[in-house]
Amino acid sequence: MRKRYVAVGVYCQRKSTYSYSKKSTYLSDLRKLIKRRKMGLKQTIRSLDAFPRTEEHLLQKTQSGALVSIVGLVIMATLFTHELTYYLTTYTVHEMSVDFKRGETLPIHINMTFPSLPCDVASVDAIDLSGKHEVDLDTNIWKLRLNSHGHIIGTEYLYDLVEKQHTTRNHDDKEHHDGSAKKPHKFSFDKDAENMINKVYGVLDVQRVAGNFHISVHALNIYVAQMIFGGATHVNVSHMIHDLSFGPKYPGLHNPLDDTVRILHDTSGTFKYYVKIVPTEYRYISKEVLPTNQFSVSEYFSPMNEFDRTWPAVYFLYDLSPITVTIKEERRSFLHFITRLSAVLGGTFALTGMLDRWMYRLIKALTTTSARGAFQ
Repeated sequence: MRKRYVAVGVYCQRKSTYSYSKKSTYLSDLRKLIKRRKMGLKQTIRSLDAFPRTEEHLLQKTQSGALVSIVGLVIMATLFTHELTYYLTTYTVHEMSVDFKRGETLPIHINMTFPSLPCDVASVDAIDLSGKHEVDLDTNIWKLRLNSHGHIIGTEYLYDLVEKQHTTRNHDDKEHHDGSAKKPHKFSFDKDAENMINKVYGVLDVQRVAGNFHISVHALNIYVAQMIFGGATHVNVSHMIHDLSFGPKYPGLHNPLDDTVRILHDTSGTFKYYVKIVPTEYRYISKEVLPTNQFSVSEYFSPMNEFDRTWPAVYFLYDLSPITVTIKEERRSFLHFITRLSAVLGGTFALTGMLDRWMYRLIKALTTTSARGAFQ
């Protein structure tokens, strides 16, 4: 019995040693296989490298290559600056919709010079389709007296000229009864009135309906106007429009009547400007909204003759469009910037590389030809 137990014990020990050795061999083979696969995977990845490295001693640097590199760097720096500026600047998008504004007023900013119309007779009148008619407006309207050189020599707030005319007429009647003969222009003007220039500027707040405003001598009594000018054909409404707008200005806005000059020589007549106003909203990149208006204009001049019963004036006849324009400031996306930058820089790099190879081959060909000629 003892021998059987010993034999069995020896057999079991040998079987265990064999199993462990087989397992170790299997694990070793498995590690080698995994290592081979990793090496194959690395080799496969390396084969996809589009920018293989070259040993330093195999590179050849030339003066032509340095010149092309410097030019390429300058071009890429310039293009980068341009693309960065293009990305940082905003652009505008225009949208149109129906105008739903009601019950609001329309601001009219005017700044005009009348070189041949004295201050004392100029007035601003307004009328609209609602029936509102205002003569000789004096709210937020100023006029300046300028000399022939354009220097300000006096200011006054526009006021009721009718009352002043009555005072002038009463004074004229008194002088007439006293037997003093006066020239017509002296009833209202100084002796240097011909050297005075009238400049009107201010803001009108009118209803948002079609209408007109005009600068003329309509506030004068017909008798007084006749005595002053000697007839409608002698009223000169030559003018310069420095500014005419219907709201605050936004970036890129151009008012078509700004810096307009209309001078009459030896004639008289009425100017009419037909203005089409388009309600506009300007939305800044900061989300701030600026309500304003832009406009288009056409003009017409009607000469005056001796039989006309009207008096010369400068009319601005305006109408509002039912369509409102919304202008939005927007900025390009960062992805758009990166795409454009990669395209221009990559294209420049590829182009300079091609140019470098062409120059190298050309210089090498010329050098080889010269060497052969010298050898022969």
